[in-house]
Amino acid sequence: MTDQIPLLLVEDEPHLAHGLTYNLEAEGYLVTHVTTGEEALGLLQHTPYALVILDLTLPGIDGLKVCDQLRESGDPVPILMLTARNSQQDRIAGLSTGADDYLTKPFHLKEFLLRVASLLRRGIWPPAQKKLPTYQFGHNVIDLESRQATTAQGTIQLTELELKMLLLFIKNEGKILTRGELLKQVWGVSPATETRTLDNFVVRLRKYFEADPAKPRYVKTVRGRGYRFVKNPR
Repeated sequence: MTDQIPLLLVEDEPHLAHGLTYNLEAEGYLVTHVTTGEEALGLLQHTPYALVILDLTLPGIDGLKVCDQLRESGDPVPILMLTARNSQQDRIAGLSTGADDYLTKPFHLKEFLLRVASLLRRGIWPPAQKKLPTYQFGHNVIDLESRQATTAQGTIQLTELELKMLLLFIKNEGKILTRGELLKQVWGVSPATETRTLDNFVVRLRKYFEADPAKPRYVKTVRGRGYRFVKNPR
C-alpha cells in the first residue's frame, strides 16, 4: 500500500529481526531490514524513512556511529536505539549522539510497539520534498527528479515503476535481489506471485542502459537466485 509508513530496521540478530519485522508489518508499517551500519547509511542517503530502529551493537560501523553520522549530516529522522547493554552510561551515550529513545533487550513487544508509535507521532511524515540528485553509471545519467535518462540510445523518459525498480537496484548495488524481493518492494505483491512483468521490466532496463542487452554488464542475472546491479563492472 502506498500509504504505509516506511521504517528502517537495523538489526543483525536474525531471530529478533524476523520477529520485529513480522510484528511491525502486522501493525501496517512498511519495513526495510538491513544488518549493518554501512547498509543503513547507504539507504538513508537516498530514501526517506519515518523512523530508524537501530541496534547499538552492529558489525563494522556500530549504532552509535550510525546515529552520530546521521545527526552530523543534518538528518532529523527519529531513531529508536536497541541494545543489550543496560548501564546508565550506555543509555546516556546513545541519547547524547542523537537517538530519540532507547530500549534495552530483552523488551516486551507491546512496549516496543508503543514506543514506535510515540516516536512516529512526534516526527514529521512525510518529509518536505527536496530535489533528488542525478546518478551515473557508465555512459548513463539518470535525473532522479524528472525521471529522464540520458543514454547511448538518446534521452529516455522512465516510468515511475521503472525508476522505482532502478532505484532499488542502485540502493542495493552489488547485492543479489530475489524475484520475491523485487515483486514485493516494487509492485507490492506477494513474493510468490507468478508473473512475467518483472522479467519484462529487466528486459526494458537492459535495452535502455546496456550497450549489448544480450550480454548485460550492469543488470546481471544470477541464475536460480535473482538479479544484481553492478555499477562498475570489470
